[in-house]
Amino acid sequence: MKELLQQIGPADETARQAARKNWNACMKPLGSLGLLEKALEDIAALTGSAEICLKKRAALVLCADNGVVAQGVTQCGSEMTGIVARNLAAGITSVCRMAAEADCPVIPVDMGILDFPETEGVLSRRIANGTKDISQGPAMTRAQAEQAIFTGVELVREQKEQGVRLLATGEMGIGNTTTSSAAASVLLNRPASEMTGRGSGLTDEGLFRKIRAVEQAVSINRPDPADPVDVLAKVGGFDLAGLCGVFLGGALYRIPVLIDGFISGTAALCALRLCPNAGKAMLASHVSAEPAARYVLAALGKTPLITAGLRLGEGTGAVAAMPLLDMARAVYASGYTFDGCGVEPYQPLGGFR
Repeated sequence: MKELLQQIGPADETARQAARKNWNACMKPLGSLGLLEKALEDIAALTGSAEICLKKRAALVLCADNGVVAQGVTQCGSEMTGIVARNLAAGITSVCRMAAEADCPVIPVDMGILDFPETEGVLSRRIANGTKDISQGPAMTRAQAEQAIFTGVELVREQKEQGVRLLATGEMGIGNTTTSSAAASVLLNRPASEMTGRGSGLTDEGLFRKIRAVEQAVSINRPDPADPVDVLAKVGGFDLAGLCGVFLGGALYRIPVLIDGFISGTAALCALRLCPNAGKAMLASHVSAEPAARYVLAALGKTPLITAGLRLGEGTGAVAAMPLLDMARAVYASGYTFDGCGVEPYQPLGGFR
């Protein structure tokens, strides 16, 4: 793990400045595309080049089951994870429909779906047959957490070898807002009541059970907030740990990775705490309606492109941001410049960044 993290260097600020110079040459008010301009500058700083290409792309949807479902913290049972994974492979879920519009293949990955056989269209990267109940003890061993992280890194390497230049993160796992709430509560040192939401739509009684399960998990396992691998092993899930690896892989292999919502944001926070340089690969797509999402984004130092009250998961928010990046790049690469139009460039007067 230490060797992996040491390979991830800082962002290329020379490339960032070159991208900003390109933006400033475009015939429009300086900084007038706001966060879209910053996103492309961030991509340039990650890749080391002001020549930005966002084709081709893919959405990695990591799927796993969570033993904490036994505590009545969800509206449906663990069998739903496998059902949705099969539907992801069939291309019929919400993210599949949205991703098709963004010209983005969806790749479901089995990280540990309960009793799930090998299925065509689902990558099998199983760590174990689901995690254990975090309210009763650790979710997994530390070795399993590290295996899941390295699996995420390897997924990015495989995508790079296939020519992918932009990744979206997604997840599917009944009970994973509970594990994410527990991990975020530890990492941000905030009470479970602040970090725990209704997920797919819990009643007041269900929300109470969920908060209690998170509190119990943190109390029993005592995860070390200074050790993100320990946090993932004790109160996380295979999907969370795998996504942590995807963000590390994005930084290592210089592929921008779109954070989806609260769950992948929590995984991104684990990656950032493991390696501050990993933040260079992260782009915030949206701010989830889950109550802890804004705290996680603030800790990441990321401002979301979209504020639309989304909370579906699967990577839907991440793929929704892709057309925005495409449109920004269309302006960035258009050649519609002050010089080309024979017009004096705008001069920076301050206040637009």
